[in-house]
Amino acid sequence: MKRTAFTSFHEELGARMEEFCGYKMPINYEGINEEHLTVRNSVGVFDVSHMGEFWAKGPKAAAFVQKVTTNDVNALYDGKVQYSCFPNGKGGIVDDLLVYRFGPENYLLVVNAANIDKDWAWCVENAKGFGMEIGKDLINASDDTAQLAIQGPKALQAMQKLTSENVTDMEYYTFKQFDFAGIKDVIFSTTGYTGSGGCEIYVDNKDAAKLWEVVMEAGAEFGIKPIGLGARDTLRLESGFCLYGNDIDDTTSPIEAGLGWITKFVDGNDFIDRDYMAKMKEEKPAKLLKGFLMLERGIPRQHYMIEDADGNEIGEVTSGTMSPLLKQGIGMGYVKREFSKLDTEIFIRIRNKALKAKIVKTPFF
Repeated sequence: MKRTAFTSFHEELGARMEEFCGYKMPINYEGINEEHLTVRNSVGVFDVSHMGEFWAKGPKAAAFVQKVTTNDVNALYDGKVQYSCFPNGKGGIVDDLLVYRFGPENYLLVVNAANIDKDWAWCVENAKGFGMEIGKDLINASDDTAQLAIQGPKALQAMQKLTSENVTDMEYYTFKQFDFAGIKDVIFSTTGYTGSGGCEIYVDNKDAAKLWEVVMEAGAEFGIKPIGLGARDTLRLESGFCLYGNDIDDTTSPIEAGLGWITKFVDGNDFIDRDYMAKMKEEKPAKLLKGFLMLERGIPRQHYMIEDADGNEIGEVTSGTMSPLLKQGIGMGYVKREFSKLDTEIFIRIRNKALKAKIVKTPFF
């Protein structure tokens, strides 16, 4: 089992550690609900070093990234980040990812931990078609990179103490590269998957221990706490963010998943599966991923059946939990298009009972 550069800190703090994507990772420290509310109300820090990082460089980099991702890379500028996905050539999704533009010939792709090997193989296969040299033009830096996500309404205020660069006024989904608390060339990105604001910081593994120590010290006055993967999941679901393997996968289209906003049918964006997805958008998909709120007490879980009032199956839950903020059951799932409008009454089959719910907008709070 792999260890991140921060694993020893988690162990010393008494975190409940489990295997996740081949890594020994903290699931929780004091409890998922408490950690969840810490991020919503103040600031928490996540070890996300298990994520994957690929660099695309050289004169073919922009064309390559444009081909393998659905968003419009031409809309990026230096210092801008873009949420996107890899279409798989069969109408589904290889993975969702972030694209960072450092320059016209220099891009960073940040992918999900569970899909690093699959994503790398997919990128290598497609990069070769552009004549890119693997190891020079396309580089897998996943094992050399450590990453912390500092999330919450107090996160940027806390991190401002560690740099002379203005970070509190940075726009959402932008990044800078600068010296941070004496660490050279830190990538500081106003991204994250909690819906509570904050940043993500990338460093070389050799600088990880120092990063952890200075971040925790700077955040002390704001009540910073380490947060595990359990709360990371409840936070992203409460915010209505997709999780690969649950809400999107190789069989789901970004159009079905409500990710049309990252699927850009603009001139010059001839991405893989463009024609298929354009046709689906025009004809409208038969099913759509929607958020729902439980109206009766119950906790929805992945694969639970979604029914209409007559007990007919109309969909399936992809993610569900008891919202720590709302104290209500929430979830996402694919439903037939005719049941996808806001406030539509649906039923979730939980322990042989059909419990009432309704379609709602996300985020849930």
